[in-house]
Amino acid sequence: MNLNKIETEKFDSIIFFTGAGMSKESNIDTYRGDGGIWNTYNWKEFACQKAFIKNPLKVQKFHEVRRKEIFDKKPHYGYKIISSLQKKHNNIYILTQNIDGLHKKCRQLNVIELHGSLWHLRCEKTRNIFEDRKRWKYERRKCRCSKYLRPDIIWFEDNLKKNTLSSAIKLAEKCNLFISVGTSGLVYPSASIPSIAKKAGAFCIEINPEETELSYLYDHNLRQVATSGLKSLFI
Repeated sequence: MNLNKIETEKFDSIIFFTGAGMSKESNIDTYRGDGGIWNTYNWKEFACQKAFIKNPLKVQKFHEVRRKEIFDKKPHYGYKIISSLQKKHNNIYILTQNIDGLHKKCRQLNVIELHGSLWHLRCEKTRNIFEDRKRWKYERRKCRCSKYLRPDIIWFEDNLKKNTLSSAIKLAEKCNLFISVGTSGLVYPSASIPSIAKKAGAFCIEINPEETELSYLYDHNLRQVATSGLKSLFI
């Protein structure tokens, strides 16, 4: 395969699997690694179910700060490359570990947010999910049933939603081109998805400036940041 000119029409199903490195070029701080949020804050106080039960308002305000930090951030050119491909083909899917919502902000289709979204809230009692995107401050803090609304994201000690994980696995099993962009491969079970695609026979490409624990899985590794890697494959 000539990796400088990937002909997308030759593939039945294509997956872009994105992580924090995809968001970083839009100046969004990572949660792990150097300068990561969890090097400053204790997740046990802000990002687990126990913390929410103990002090829901404190947890909400912490996540409002995260929303404020990314509210005005724009999808970079790498997102637009994927969007342009989706306009030509309806067989391109995005599995993202990011919770910033930039893929949807770029109006991309077929997006599965594996770890949820900072722009969604849910009621633990009614199980209703509410979209909340108009501003960085929450439009409301409580459900009509009077319960505090919880950010609809996957926290520490949470399991991925069964339907979400099942949908991602089914797509990985059917794809024949799998492109990982800016993910370290440290967070399971999401990190198991590349190996599922590889086992199913997909040609796998990794775009990441540094070697990762899953680099050995890929048929080709591009040691570049997201935008330059995507440009080298598709522009």
